Amino acid sequence: MKKRVTLVFPQRTVQMPVTYRLAKDFNVAANIIRAQVAPNQVGKLVVELSGDIDQLDAAMDWMRSQEIEVILTSREILIDENICVDCGLCTGVCPTEALTLDPQSFHLQFNRSRCVVCEQCVSTCPVEAISTNF
Repeated sequence: MKKRVTLVFPQRTVQMPVTYRLAKDFNVAANIIRAQVAPNQVGKLVVELSGDIDQLDAAMDWMRSQEIEVILTSREILIDENICVDCGLCTGVCPTEALTLDPQSFHLQFNRSRCVVCEQCVSTCPVEAISTNF
C-alpha cells in the first residue's frame, strides 16, 4: 500500500534520520518528493510511503510520538483547460512526468495516477491554470 504524506519536523528533530528508521524499524520505503530541511529550522518533507498497511500505521504513529506532524495528502491537482495555454512550463518541473505535452498536438496531458501532488507545477504556471483542491 502507498500513502502520500507531508511531514513537518520541529527544529529539534530535523536532524533525526527518519527515512532510515522507517526502512529499518518498520520496513517502510519512503520516496521523497519534496524537501525543505535546514539545520535549526522547521523542516518539511512530502513523501510517498509504501509498505504493509499495519507497518505504515505503526510508522506514522512512531513519527507522531517523535512530535513530527504527519499530514495525509488527500489533495489533487486541478487543471483549468479553459485557461491553460499549453505552454509546457509545468512539464519541466514535474518530477514524475505526470504532466506532458502530446508530441502530435502539443496539448497538455495530465496522467493523474502518476501525480504525487508535490505542487511544483502550481507556482510554475504563468496563467494560473493549475491549482489544488482542499
